[in-house]
Amino acid sequence: MTTTPFISRKGMTRRRMLGTALATGAAVPLAAVAGPAWADSAAAAPASTRLMLPAPTGPHPVGTVQLHLVDRSRPDDIAGPGHFRELMATVWYPARDVERYPVAPWMPAGALQAFLADAGFSALTPLGPLTAGHVGAPVRRSDRRLPVVVFSHGAHSHQGDHTIVVQELASHGYAAVTVAHQYDTYTEFPDGRVAVPLRDRQAPTLPGDFAADVRFVLDCIEQLAAGCNPDAAQRKLPAGLLGSLDPRRMGAFGWSKGGTATACATLADERIRAGLSLDGPMQMNPPLAGDLDRPFMMMSAVFTRATGPEAAAFWSHLRGWRLDIQAQGAAHVSYGDNEALFPQVAKLFGWSGQQLQDVIGTLDPDQGVKIQQAYPLAFFDEHLRHHRGHLLDGPSPAFPAVTFLP
Repeated sequence: MTTTPFISRKGMTRRRMLGTALATGAAVPLAAVAGPAWADSAAAAPASTRLMLPAPTGPHPVGTVQLHLVDRSRPDDIAGPGHFRELMATVWYPARDVERYPVAPWMPAGALQAFLADAGFSALTPLGPLTAGHVGAPVRRSDRRLPVVVFSHGAHSHQGDHTIVVQELASHGYAAVTVAHQYDTYTEFPDGRVAVPLRDRQAPTLPGDFAADVRFVLDCIEQLAAGCNPDAAQRKLPAGLLGSLDPRRMGAFGWSKGGTATACATLADERIRAGLSLDGPMQMNPPLAGDLDRPFMMMSAVFTRATGPEAAAFWSHLRGWRLDIQAQGAAHVSYGDNEALFPQVAKLFGWSGQQLQDVIGTLDPDQGVKIQQAYPLAFFDEHLRHHRGHLLDGPSPAFPAVTFLP
């Protein structure tokens, strides 16, 4: 296994690590707030123990396939002459038949190992969750092509950190494409290279770089829609994937820095018909500017318009359909997989209630999971499928924690 060099967090206190992660919009490793005793407990945990992600609620089983993409319009100065920006992307989609196809892990093994090793808890690797996706399963085809949503992750994170939302969309008939932003992610390439975040200010890891990745992925989606395989090695694709995506119904969403990147990409590219930010700080240099007349939704937690001038300024440029909601008690990580994973970690290794709240806030975890399953789906249903429900009209008794911000 070849791993891109990185700077270890060794020597940082757990409190400082957690605070830094939240301040920069980074993902919080599962072990970030635990101590040495937890590492000992992890080593002694039964091999059969696994963390679990909630099952999607849609009517369709889910298939998934990885793509290795190379953007030859963007030279990679970090890798050296003759190299270009390369990304891993994963397509999630409604499947026709999944019985003979293996279940996809939350992260590739090498990436998961690096992710946990960076936090100093390699013993947790066997606990990595599985997903609802089945690798290579055939696509469920119908008389209409699949609407597409592209996902952009947060700083120092990985493309699987919002699998709950992604597989929920796929189970309801969407193709969801997750992007691993090179030099700011944990990912694994087909040749066995494992990449980890590069702590180098010269690395192309700004929200604008993420946005350029998203727009390149839109190009690749158009290739798939036209019946062409964008994979760098032309690896075999699942049956039915070519020609099944609808490039006229594409949306995007992202968490934290990925939420800012989603706003940036939506402003720049009219192919994105609807954009959603999950607690994006909207911090750009230069600042996000220009009016947007397409639908945009913000799910706020820490980076609210009341506390963040950048988020407030971006909101003022939204001229089309717009909505800003906030789940009371939500932390920065509450709209992602950690809302489901951390309570299991707390139970397995004896965290106090306060330790758990320090990470995921006071929002009830079950309610938090249901919120991230329901609201992104309702948003994209309304603006990509024109299936209008009532969830986005105002407060719902089914989600008492969700407030609609004026």
